[in-house]
Amino acid sequence: MEPEAIVYNGIKYALVIRSGVNVNKTTFFSPPDSSFQFGLLARPAGFQEEPHTHKSISRTIHDLQQMFVVQRGVVAVDLFSYEGTKIREILLYAGDAIVLIEGPHAIHVVEDMQCISVKQGPFMGDEADKLVIKE
Repeated sequence: MEPEAIVYNGIKYALVIRSGVNVNKTTFFSPPDSSFQFGLLARPAGFQEEPHTHKSISRTIHDLQQMFVVQRGVVAVDLFSYEGTKIREILLYAGDAIVLIEGPHAIHVVEDMQCISVKQGPFMGDEADKLVIKE
């Protein structure tokens, strides 16, 4: 099973990583120049990484991507074009993840859910961060 790219009019809006996706070695799905790096870490038993930290480097980020990892429940993620056209609804279950790369999105909680949400910061507040798109 491979991650599923959601593409509309040549633009990749999202990548869905189902709980059944398996890799044999660490695999990143984002392009190296993306402002949001994501993938699956996979190593054999006994692997040991040296203690390390990551260098502080100034970065300029012009987009804001977001990732949900469903821990429990069911959530529907709706993807929209910038014109407000609904592209697709994706149902996510425990263990599934989605990376929202481009375009508007909305969620609908189908069954009580808990998700890990990851996105670039700093958070500037809803007024500065969110732009509501009307269908």
